[in-house]
Amino acid sequence: MEINYHEHLIDIKLNNQIKLKDKTDFYQLDKDKIARDIFLANFYKNYQFDKKGYEKIKELSDLKLYNPIVLKWYSKQQIDDLYDFLLSTNHLFDSYMAAKKFLNEYVLKSVDKNINYEDYFDRVLILSLYLGRGNYHIAKDIATEIINGRYQPATPTMQDAGRINSGEMISCFLLEMDDTLNSINYVLGTSLHLSKIGGGVAVNLSKIRSRGSSLRGVRNITAGIMPILKLLEDGFSFANKLDQRNGAGAAYLNVFHKDVLEFLDTKKINADEKHRIQFLSLGLIVSDKMFELAKENKMMATFSPYDVKKYYHKDLDDLDINKDYQKLVDDQRIAKSYISARKLLLKIAKTQLESGYPYIMYKDNANKVHPLKNIGQIKMSNLCTEIFQLQETSIINNYDEKDLIKRDVLCNLGSLNIAKVMENKDIEKTVSVAVEALTAVTDLSELKFAPGINKANKELHAIGLGALNLHGYLAKNRINYESATAREFASVFFSAVNFYSIKKSMEIAKRKQQKFIDFDKSEYANGNYFKKYFINDFLPKEELVKKLFLGIKLPSISDWKELAVNVKKYGLYHGYRLAIAPNQSTAYIANATPSVMPITSLIEARTYANSITYYPMPYLRKDNVLFYKNAYNMDQKKIIDMVASIQEHVDQGISTILYVDSSISTKDLAKLYIYANKKGLKALYYTRTKNLKIEECESCYA
Repeated sequence: MEINYHEHLIDIKLNNQIKLKDKTDFYQLDKDKIARDIFLANFYKNYQFDKKGYEKIKELSDLKLYNPIVLKWYSKQQIDDLYDFLLSTNHLFDSYMAAKKFLNEYVLKSVDKNINYEDYFDRVLILSLYLGRGNYHIAKDIATEIINGRYQPATPTMQDAGRINSGEMISCFLLEMDDTLNSINYVLGTSLHLSKIGGGVAVNLSKIRSRGSSLRGVRNITAGIMPILKLLEDGFSFANKLDQRNGAGAAYLNVFHKDVLEFLDTKKINADEKHRIQFLSLGLIVSDKMFELAKENKMMATFSPYDVKKYYHKDLDDLDINKDYQKLVDDQRIAKSYISARKLLLKIAKTQLESGYPYIMYKDNANKVHPLKNIGQIKMSNLCTEIFQLQETSIINNYDEKDLIKRDVLCNLGSLNIAKVMENKDIEKTVSVAVEALTAVTDLSELKFAPGINKANKELHAIGLGALNLHGYLAKNRINYESATAREFASVFFSAVNFYSIKKSMEIAKRKQQKFIDFDKSEYANGNYFKKYFINDFLPKEELVKKLFLGIKLPSISDWKELAVNVKKYGLYHGYRLAIAPNQSTAYIANATPSVMPITSLIEARTYANSITYYPMPYLRKDNVLFYKNAYNMDQKKIIDMVASIQEHVDQGISTILYVDSSISTKDLAKLYIYANKKGLKALYYTRTKNLKIEECESCYA
C-alpha cells in the first residue's frame, strides 16, 4: 500500500509549525509530537507481515533477506522472549525527525520501497541477536542498552546487522598508496570495493612522486597526485551502496610533499575544471616543524618524495621531519620548492573559508601519545578525523610474485548517549555492553577483497566507542558548554569510559585467551599508559559535578592500579577502543545533540527530497534555552579546550569542528590551528562558516 500523499503533507506541515511561536513566545514543540504520530500511523499502513519475533525472522530468512544463522544460534522461545521484552519497553521516537530518519532510511524495505519489512523493534531484535552470536544474555544486554537509548550503533551496523546481500557493519577504512602502479591499482580497486559496501574511505597519497619527478630515468615527466585525485573522486561517485548511501572518500597529503600547493588549489572556487576537486574530501598531514617555521617567519621547503626515497631509502612521510628537515634542505640532490610557512598557513585558512577543507591532522600530537608507538606509526586519519591507528605500507608485486600485505586501518563505531547513561547511573554496564557489541562487529566481519584491512581487523580488533549528547546533557542541567564546570564533567565522564572500556577489553582477552598482536610491545603492557591515572584521580571536585555523579561508581587511583596489573597479566583484546565520530544521523535517532560538539541551531533544519524537516534540540525548554548557545557565537578556543579535556582519555581521536563567521580573517583562523596543536588535539575536521554548505559523509556517522 502506498503512502497517502495528502497525509504525508500533513505531518510535514505540522513539523514545520514548531518554529512558529505560541502565546508564551516559545516554540510549539507539541506540534512535532503530533507530526511524529501521524508519520508512524502512515508507516504502519505499509508494514508487512502479521508474524512477529521468531516467525518473522524465519520468513525473512526464507526470503534470503536475513542471515539464517540466527535461527541456529537461538531457540524459538529465546527469540520470542526477546521480542516481547522489546515491545514491553514501549519505545517511542522522541521527535518527528527521529522517526522519519530511522524508518525511511534504516529499516528493510521492498525493492520498490513501498513495503516496510521491519519497524524499530524488528531492527533492534535482529541486530541484537546477530551481535549476540548465540549468547542470549549478551543479546538481551545489547537490546536493552539500544532500546533504552543508552547505546547507539553506527549507521552501517544499525542498517546491516543480521541482513544478507547488504553492506558491511564497519564504518570507515584507511588505505596507504605506495609509489608504484601496482600499488595505485590495488588501492584504487580496494577503495571502490569498500565504497560499494557503504564505508567511508581515506587514502594517503604522501608517497606518490610529485609533479615533474623522474620516471624510468626520464626527467620532469610525472604528473604528480592530480590524476589520482580525479580517479578517486570519479570512483567514489561510481561505487555507492545500492543507492542507500553515496560513496564518500578523502585524500590525505603530507604538508611537506612538493605538490601541496596544487593539492590545496583543487578546492579553489575559481579553479580550472581540469584541476577542481568537488566531492572528494581533502586532508593535510601537518607536523610541528611547520608551526615552528611559521613562528620564526621562515621559508618552508617542500620535497620530492621520489628523491627522498631514492637517496635515503625511506619515504618522506615515514621520516621524522622535525629531526630530518634541515638535512633534507641541505641535500642538493633532492628537488624542493619553497613557500613562506606563514603564507602557507594563511593559504590553508583561505581554502578552508572557501570550501571547509582541508582537514588538518596533527601527526606529532597523534604519535606522542600513541599507546602502540613501539609497534607502528600513525600516518593519517579518516573521512571524519576521529580514527588514529598504526598503518603500514603493503608491497604489491606483479601477478607472478606474492604480495607482502601489511596492516591498513579500519574501525567500527558506536556511541554512548551521555544523558541516558548518566540517568541510568551505571557507566560500567553500558560501556561493557557497547564494547561487547562492537567486538562482535569486528569478529563477524570478513573483508577478503581488502587484505590489508582484513589483516588489521584480525590482528588488532580495533573498535571506536564514542559519545553523543554532551551539549544536550549540559543544557538539560543548565551548565554552560564553555565553562570550566562543563570541562570537568566531560573529563570525569570520559575518564570513567576509558577505564571501563579497558577493563572490558581485558576481560574479553582473558575470556578468549587472546591479545591483540604485539600487545607486549605496547604502552599498556609496560604500564606507561596508566601513569597519569596513578597521579590524578580525575574524580569530581566541583560540588555541581559531584552532584551529577552521585550514585555512579567512578574509578579511583587504586582501581586504576589494580586494572594496570590485570592488563599486564591478561592483555587487551583491542588495539584501539575509543573514537568520537560526528554521528549526526544517529543523533537524530537517539534524540541527542551530535557528538561532543556544541549545537548550531535551537531548531535544526534538514532538507529531505523537496521538503524541510525541523529537529528541536533535546530537553529544550524556556528555562534552559540560554544554555543552548549557538556554536558560532562561542569562543572557539573554549571548544578546543573542551575537546582537549576529553582527548586526554581517548586513545584515538575526536572529530572537531570549528564554527566561524565568514568575516573572520585568515590570520585569526590560522591562530586557531596553532592553538589546537598546542592543546594536543590530533585533528581538526571541517571549518564551518555560516554561509557554507558542506556535503557530509554519513558512513562514519556513529
